Amino acid sequence: MFSGFARKLEFNRTMGANGVFNPNIKGEEKESLSHIKRVPGTKPPFTLSQIKKAIPPHCFERSLLRSFSYVVFDLLISSLLGYTAIAYFHLLPSHLAYIAWPIYWILQGCILTGLWVIAHECGHHAFSDYQWVDDTVGLILHSALFVPYFSWKYSHRRHHTNIGSLDRDEVFVPKPKSQIPWYSMYLNNPPGRALGLAVKLLLGWPLYLTFNASGRPYDRFACHYDPYSPIYSDRERLHIYISDLGIFATTFVLYRIAITQGLAFVMSIYGVPLIFVNGFLVTITYLQHTHPSLPHYDSTEWEWLRGALVTVDRDYGILNKVFHNIADTHVAHHLVATIPHYHAMEATIAIKPILGEYYQFDSTPFYKALWREAGECLYVEQDEKGVFWFRNKF
Repeated sequence: MFSGFARKLEFNRTMGANGVFNPNIKGEEKESLSHIKRVPGTKPPFTLSQIKKAIPPHCFERSLLRSFSYVVFDLLISSLLGYTAIAYFHLLPSHLAYIAWPIYWILQGCILTGLWVIAHECGHHAFSDYQWVDDTVGLILHSALFVPYFSWKYSHRRHHTNIGSLDRDEVFVPKPKSQIPWYSMYLNNPPGRALGLAVKLLLGWPLYLTFNASGRPYDRFACHYDPYSPIYSDRERLHIYISDLGIFATTFVLYRIAITQGLAFVMSIYGVPLIFVNGFLVTITYLQHTHPSLPHYDSTEWEWLRGALVTVDRDYGILNKVFHNIADTHVAHHLVATIPHYHAMEATIAIKPILGEYYQFDSTPFYKALWREAGECLYVEQDEKGVFWFRNKF
């Protein structure tokens, strides 16, 4: 296994070779992103079979014990943070409490995001060799974070099946210029960009689950909590009811705590960290699939392997480990989703020589990347038959 330093060197070497992003470029050239090299929009010269053969065989192995160790570790850290806040923060002078609480919210939000990622891994059957174990763990963890486990598992599976397709992908589907709302041109400025990001980070996740915001269009109302939503097939509906029961159970527990401890207690210990979880989740998923170098395809050109490469690995620094490498190994994840996170970095390093210039990595700090992509990736236009690229000019 590569050390963190060696991993960064390997990433930066590949990134430089591909010419995806050079942080030394400044000024107007940097602002226009003219130095970013696009991923080839042509059919890849390799196959999924060749990619899998390049990955060491042990990377496909799922260890129940090792997977549970990450759950236990994250739960211990989360519990320790919660206990510290409950037992000691009220003893602090008010001026120190004003500092301690935001630190707790951010740290707890990061740890809970890691648990969210493990539940996501359960949905891909990458947690263990036992589907019932994966679904049980995933249901408990996601329900505790107000995520309808099976509901999102099924829509997310369709995202993996149709990634990069302008017609069938499930989430963060870019629109052509003709479908952009009329007011978008008035928000194409720093204040408008800041407002858009604030709404996306604070409300994007619940709006997606409830109203399918940023999702693919359906012929009628689509909602992750509705068993009869057009998102789901008849055989999936029972599991949607189970997901809803998980949400109701969490709501009931929080209600009982609020009755005895007060709403302020619930919001301080759980509610605000959950807002950070939702913000991190939107940030991670948005930046995984939104980049000026990435194409999208209509039905005339889309095929699965081309679509699976419409993603980019990002560097979150120390948070890479806290988030169980969901951001810096996402290309490999879309190619083989059943690889557990603790093997994903080794798999990523193994497949990069095969992928060549089809592999994308951007080391831009995530907060800078959020700002940049929100200003550059506003809609898509067709440059060649069936291949669409991001644009931002109105």
